Amino acid sequence: MLLLTNRDSDNVGDQLIEATVISLVKAAFANLNVRKSDVSITSLEAGVISKAYLRTKDPALLEGARRAISSADVVVFGGAPLFNYAYQNFYLRTITTIQLAQEYGVPVLFSSIGVEPFDAENPKCIALKEALASPVVRQITTRDDYASLQKYTEGTNIPIALVSDPAVFADVVFSGHKGRLAPHPPAPTLTSRARRLARTAVDTVQGRQRANPIRGAKPGPSTKTIGLVVTRPGLFKDNGIRFTAANQQTFWLDTIKLIEDRGYDYKLFTTGHFTDEVFLDAMVRSEGIPVNKAAITVNTPEELVAELRACEGVIAYRLHASIASFAYGIPSIGLSWNFKVPYFYSTVGLGERAIAPEQWIATEAVDALERAMVEGVPKDEAFLVSVYETLFSGLKGIFAPSSQQSAYTYPELRRRMPRYKGTSHTQYRAKVNRKLRRAYESYQKYSLYYLAAEAEKRASRQ
Repeated sequence: MLLLTNRDSDNVGDQLIEATVISLVKAAFANLNVRKSDVSITSLEAGVISKAYLRTKDPALLEGARRAISSADVVVFGGAPLFNYAYQNFYLRTITTIQLAQEYGVPVLFSSIGVEPFDAENPKCIALKEALASPVVRQITTRDDYASLQKYTEGTNIPIALVSDPAVFADVVFSGHKGRLAPHPPAPTLTSRARRLARTAVDTVQGRQRANPIRGAKPGPSTKTIGLVVTRPGLFKDNGIRFTAANQQTFWLDTIKLIEDRGYDYKLFTTGHFTDEVFLDAMVRSEGIPVNKAAITVNTPEELVAELRACEGVIAYRLHASIASFAYGIPSIGLSWNFKVPYFYSTVGLGERAIAPEQWIATEAVDALERAMVEGVPKDEAFLVSVYETLFSGLKGIFAPSSQQSAYTYPELRRRMPRYKGTSHTQYRAKVNRKLRRAYESYQKYSLYYLAAEAEKRASRQ
């Protein structure tokens, strides 16, 4: 199997998806009585078609994708936002992957993918619809916009369904993980200059904290902690929402004050994207927020799970912080920056827990969370198991069409899903190196942009 997910994303929510999809796939093959030794899963980034190829159309840049697809017995897209065309180029990568699968006769399953709204006037959308009509596409299930999926597949016989997100099983797959990796090698000794810089940073934060005594208050031993999941400011602009970085910072500071006034503790964190972390780091520094009240970096699923499990309630911009909270039975409020957030909450029967931009006010968010904390997290097992039932059905239709096996029930599935083995030091190092590379590339891009803008200003003054 070639499994394509957003596994290389800095957003750890995508890494949660990869781990849960792998577990679901392994459970499905076991359900079909296929021996472990007879199953090989190659997990790659959904963007196996490179940006360089999309830009140049150089056939040599397709060789890696050709090898991966031609050697597979099935291609499964798992949980990624594959139909994105509004401000991402995933749709082109999806089209090219389908074309290669058709060339090699490899069946394709789309499982619990993200779908952007269908637009009959958009040529990108129409190109995607035409590609999906390929005979190798055997099944498409979505976690959000089912009405649009119906339009994408209109005129075909492709089985489609609205299903749960695979990460609703995060509590099963990551059971036993408490956010710890195996002991790391000893940290290198800091240089004297590094020690001075570190002391300066701590002194600066502590000085601002003294000027802000409310956020420096120590909670009691039984105080409930509320998780506050921030995001990058550009997310709002990309989705047509007028909400600046200053607006987001004000919202969180007001929320922190209200939370503390009501007797709660708080913890700020992200789901790992470096641009989210840049925003959080800047807010902590500028506002003198105690350093122990923020997890600036999150690099692995275990770390995100640990932050969430320490909370009694969560207010989140990032969708998979909400989904993982749901998996662990932690009441959460989703701040709806696009349609995917309210779709998730409505599909699990908690639509009132997604609040629109006009409700991004501290009192609205905290009141909604307190109601959710009283009500708890009810779960519809029949819906939650739908992501597994459809994946099992798709694989059965390809590999064992005459099998009399039925899909595991929800309780059976929870017992039989393989557990996540943990992030090794090698994997951890690779994740961090990838994040640092992307961060520096981003800094370089914006530095060049500002230099060009400054040069243009100087030229206009001359």
